[in-house]
Amino acid sequence: MSNDNGLFNVTEKHLNTGLRGIPVGTCRTSFVTPTEGVHYCGYPISELANQSPEDVVYLLFNKELPTPAQSAAFKEDLAGRGHVPDSVAAVFHTLPKDGHPMDWLSVGIQTLGMLETTGDWKEDALNLIARMPRLMGLLFRIREGRESDIPEDDLSATMVKRFARTLDLDGVDQDQMERILSTYLVLHMDHGGGNLSTFAGKAIASGHATVYSSISGAMNALSGPLHGRANQSCLEFVLRIGTSDPEQVEAFVRGELEAKRPVFGFGHAVLRAEDPGATVQFALGEVMCPDDENFKIIRTLREVAPRVLSENPKISNPNANVDIASGALLHYVGFKDPTYYTTFFGWARVAGIGAQIIDERTVMRDGKGTPIYRPKYIAEQQTLRHVE
Repeated sequence: MSNDNGLFNVTEKHLNTGLRGIPVGTCRTSFVTPTEGVHYCGYPISELANQSPEDVVYLLFNKELPTPAQSAAFKEDLAGRGHVPDSVAAVFHTLPKDGHPMDWLSVGIQTLGMLETTGDWKEDALNLIARMPRLMGLLFRIREGRESDIPEDDLSATMVKRFARTLDLDGVDQDQMERILSTYLVLHMDHGGGNLSTFAGKAIASGHATVYSSISGAMNALSGPLHGRANQSCLEFVLRIGTSDPEQVEAFVRGELEAKRPVFGFGHAVLRAEDPGATVQFALGEVMCPDDENFKIIRTLREVAPRVLSENPKISNPNANVDIASGALLHYVGFKDPTYYTTFFGWARVAGIGAQIIDERTVMRDGKGTPIYRPKYIAEQQTLRHVE
């Protein structure tokens, strides 16, 4: 890429539009295309869905999928980093139970950073990734009031098994839970460099805040209903529909549109086809829970909503996005409270944001790193005046 290439012509109409579409940097971990969705280091997400989360973390950090020997060594390395100090649970015990789980997650990550920060970008990112399964399990247990008899952390287990062991839910199929969570984590780990949470995390890190502070801030960005919390809203939307009857579902969708309320789980800022992440999860649901009532609802929505939404010429993509199926699958395997769903999104995205922070701090500009973020704002409705 030549330094003289013109990439974008900024005009006054681009002001106050949230930097939408304006190039500000490059990304080495992922990119998104309108027809094939997100790719990690060149691989379409649909081809990675059955990989282990650990192997996809390795890909984002090393830009290549691991060999079997590299995979085993990486998992062993993560196991050596995974211990979470007891004082994290002590901090969780002080938090208000009605605080949103995403606020708990942000506090938990910040707490880990206060307890141990090496100052090395990669070391801290890997340490945080390795500690996320236990942190997530403790968050669930303590916020739900199940503080007693929490199982010891088995650091030799996979990340998903460590979380499931800490959570220790009764009456659930552990194999199904672990498969759905593994797929979920892989599908949500990264999504280009310009989404709000990733951009926010990298912006914080550009001021040389720690990895923990940067990713804690990114979780706060992710928690908003226009970003990560959309997956919570999507399952709540499905529960409100309450039927898989096509005529009733269509009437519900039309009613929401007439009331100028969003139809959750459809549309995307970049994609112009069904999100491959949704396609993967629908296929998984057809195998694991085809008769589950919520899955039947989203199956009907997948057929009905795009047809209704496409009647509006202003809607460029009426197709299903990754959020439409994830909530129904999480609900099926035992996660009945949708307020927790965005924490799974955050858990996954820690890997992608961490990898991008490392790239921006240690690789970009021939190793000098990206400078501190400092976009220009132009004064508006201000004139020079003086105190009399």
